[in-house]
Formats: sequence, structure tokens, C-alpha cells
Amino acid sequence: MTSFHAHSLICHTSNPCPRALEIVVSAEFSESGQLCLRYLLTGDLKPIRFPSPQAASPADNLWQHTCCEAFIGVRGDAAYREFNFSPSSQWAAYRFNDYRVRDEHFQPPAFPQINCQQDDSRCELIALLPQLLLPDDAELQLGLTAVIETIDGSKSYWALSHDAAQPDFHLRASFALTLNKP
Repeated sequence: MTSFHAHSLICHTSNPCPRALEIVVSAEFSESGQLCLRYLLTGDLKPIRFPSPQAASPADNLWQHTCCEAFIGVRGDAAYREFNFSPSSQWAAYRFNDYRVRDEHFQPPAFPQINCQQDDSRCELIALLPQLLLPDDAELQLGLTAVIETIDGSKSYWALSHDAAQPDFHLRASFALTLNKP
């Protein structure tokens, strides 16, 4: 793997954030070209509602519950990809042709792999994205995000950057991390 840096996610101010929660994400490429995303949640995780373990499979609406996400685009191109990674091991992969214009015909040519380990004070989710799921360009722009649901049903929205009054992970201005493929 190439060297990587950890990036802290920021909770959007419009929604309550669980106390004493920190979310850090790192992104790096393997020698084979897979993108490895590591989401680390630390603090008091007891109030967080985590989805029950499921078979690794595609599923929609994962963002309605605790879920890690990645939005990946290329500078100057309106198209982008969205990936949802549930601690349950379910996943979603979408392609958008423009802001929130989903390509309904997109069928992922490969599948992400998810590994999640958690206890009362730490949750580590690692998602591996095969190169076939990524845009072809050598320089990628990433929006790394998370939705956190608490046991009372409230949600908080976390991202590298928030560029709107309400949480909106699809805004290209929020794709705040540039990463070069090896």
C-alpha cells in the first residue's frame, strides 16, 4: 500500500452529533490498484445504532441508518460514483451522470469488500474498492462521509467538508480530497 493520511470528518451543524464521537478516514491505493478506505469511529459508541450483520450483498437505502460512504469523481467532469458501506457488510454502488442524476442502467462490474470490527468504544470499517469500480482518470476527487444513527432514531451527517446549509454529500464542492492512482 502507498502511504496515507487520516482525515477527520466534521459533523454538520444542522443535526445533533453524538457526544465524544470522532470519525477519521484514510484512503490509499494498493499495488493492485484497489482503493482501500478505512473509517475509524472512536468514543462512546453505546448510543449508536449499528445495523445487524447481514450477508455481503448489494442493498439500497443504506444511508437511512449508520453507514460509511464515498463519493468519487474527476475534476472537470460532472459524473461521479457513490458507494455506501454498511457495518452490516451490505453495500451499494451508484453512478451519477450529473448532480443527483443517477444512471439507472449502471450495473457494477465488480463488488466492494467490507470488513467491520466494533466494540463499545471503537468501530473500524475497511472497504476495498476494485479498480473496475473507479473512474478511469489518474486523479480522483473524493468526498468521504458517514451517516450516524443513534438508538433514539436521530441522525448526524459527517463529511470532510460541508458546503450547504443542510447536509448534501452530492455537492462536488464537498469532494475535498484529491487522490492520485498509482
